[in-house]
Amino acid sequence: MCVWNYVYRKKYHFEQEHKISPLKVKETVDEANYHRLPGLAIFYSELVHGIPPIFKHYVDNVPALHSVLVFVSIKSLPISKVSVDKRFLFLRVKPCDVYVFQCVVRYGYSDECNTEEPFERLLVERLKEFIRDDSIAKSNRVSTEQSNMVLENDCEIQEDAKFLMERDVEAVERAYSVRVVHFVGELDVIAGKGSNTAKKFVIDYAYHFLERNLRQSSKLLHIPRKHMLKVGMIYEF
Repeated sequence: MCVWNYVYRKKYHFEQEHKISPLKVKETVDEANYHRLPGLAIFYSELVHGIPPIFKHYVDNVPALHSVLVFVSIKSLPISKVSVDKRFLFLRVKPCDVYVFQCVVRYGYSDECNTEEPFERLLVERLKEFIRDDSIAKSNRVSTEQSNMVLENDCEIQEDAKFLMERDVEAVERAYSVRVVHFVGELDVIAGKGSNTAKKFVIDYAYHFLERNLRQSSKLLHIPRKHMLKVGMIYEF
């Protein structure tokens, strides 16, 4: 447990230090040499806040991005069960028209994955609900801030918000209907040059032995193999 905890924390802090800011994601999506492919891409990461460095590693080697991107982090909570309506927490990366979302999926220790319906379908349905709720909340805030304006302007605000909401929901549904690709990181950690013998043993041998015997998240979520791509990256500590 000490070996696993030591390397896991090192890996997590490495990702925190090298995570990609939302602004950089916007720049990446807007660059002319990157093509937007129709479809939904789900990237899995341990990070709750920020975009994992494996995303930059991917786009540096494959200059193409799907039309909707969702960065998913799976977390286990110290409670028995998490209800489905509270399982998914979403955050939208601005600007809204790039269609990039972050998602934390929470499970209790007694929950079973994908017992209700396929994970990807459940995620898409909850994402569409989030878009609707977020649109309504923003519309209400704007209406409150402009409460002194005439009623006609308020109606226009409501209509614009409804149009944007329907557009975004349709974009997510269209991407899901075209294709879904699950990007699972194959993160290999190695001891850096100059590391002492003890550190090399812990990282290069003991941790790798434990990792080989760990049940992979892709199996826990029952991700279809034909929809899964593994992206390899090496972290050197």
